[in-house]
Amino acid sequence: MPEINVEEINLHINAVYIVKDGKIETIEGPPNGYGKQTVTWQQGKPSHIDFHYTKKI
Repeated sequence: MPEINVEEINLHINAVYIVKDGKIETIEGPPNGYGKQTVTWQQGKPSHIDFHYTKKI
């Protein structure tokens, strides 16, 4: 049976969490509050994140 790893996250922080190969990475939101993030998957694993930010004037 594989080993089970447990990590805690803060549910009071708005963020995206990516788990890859048993490791968690926090992806913060856009610095000015507007934008999007697109995750690209390859062979069943997340491989790239594309960030697009917009500045409201």
